[in-house]
Amino acid sequence: MAKRPGQKITMTSIDELLCVPDTEGTIDIDVEAIYPFENHPFKVLDDERMEELTESIRANGIFTPVLVRPDDEGTYEMISGHRRLRAAKRAGLRKIPAIIKEMTDDEATIAMVDGNIQREEILPSEKAFAFKMKLDAIKRQGKRSDLTSAHNERRLEAADIVGEESGCSHAQVRRYVRLTELIPKLLDMVDEKRLALAMAVELSYFNRNVQQWLYEYIKENGMIKQEQIMELRQYREDKSMTQEQLIGILVKSRSTTEKRKKITITERKLNKYFPAYYSQTEIERVIVGLLEQWKAEQEA
Repeated sequence: MAKRPGQKITMTSIDELLCVPDTEGTIDIDVEAIYPFENHPFKVLDDERMEELTESIRANGIFTPVLVRPDDEGTYEMISGHRRLRAAKRAGLRKIPAIIKEMTDDEATIAMVDGNIQREEILPSEKAFAFKMKLDAIKRQGKRSDLTSAHNERRLEAADIVGEESGCSHAQVRRYVRLTELIPKLLDMVDEKRLALAMAVELSYFNRNVQQWLYEYIKENGMIKQEQIMELRQYREDKSMTQEQLIGILVKSRSTTEKRKKITITERKLNKYFPAYYSQTEIERVIVGLLEQWKAEQEA
């Protein structure tokens, strides 16, 4: 493009390069003119943290403006700031500072997820649906399909992009997305930490009828074991399986599991790894610690 005589050269600021909102460009919008993002995956709860945010806003106002996009009706869809909007309403505010930005549906979805995914406390179900929404948006956009990994020059998939931008691996993103296939009752158990992530992923491959039966079995008999799920794997595609057959398989594999042999580690083997001055208590503490670490890695 030809340079105009006397035209000033403007430099892009660091904030613009990093997409940091310019708070000087904010305007106050009526809180009733803003509606939630469609299928917003992050829960807005009236809990203790909401009460703290409400009191803070009541005392000090809102420092960080919310991000919205305009519609054709003169109202605005919330992109980032659902909790601040809720707290502002609870605090009695009639207007809220906002940045208005035109975005496509996919751009809005990606911005909504990115604006919320780094929160300190996020439930597995929230992360699951957020990852899925962003994953689908990137796939529709064909975003960054030309990028390759520096390690092996392979073409990056959408899950790679979502993972890199949220601090997760490709595999972790895929595992979380699988949770969206769970029935709500099982997903609630994951959020309540009563069902481990690894086990939940396994259950997500069964159809919804089988999931309902598994939920009822867990409710009555306690948590199922990994060995029971492994036994059920071969029946994933069996649409003719009844609830009675399912229970029979679980009961049979459970009784087999309970007959597991006792594992003994000889002192000679232990001496290969522990100094002679380690007491039995210290050795047990180290072994249990390593096992806990291994278990956490399996469930990540």
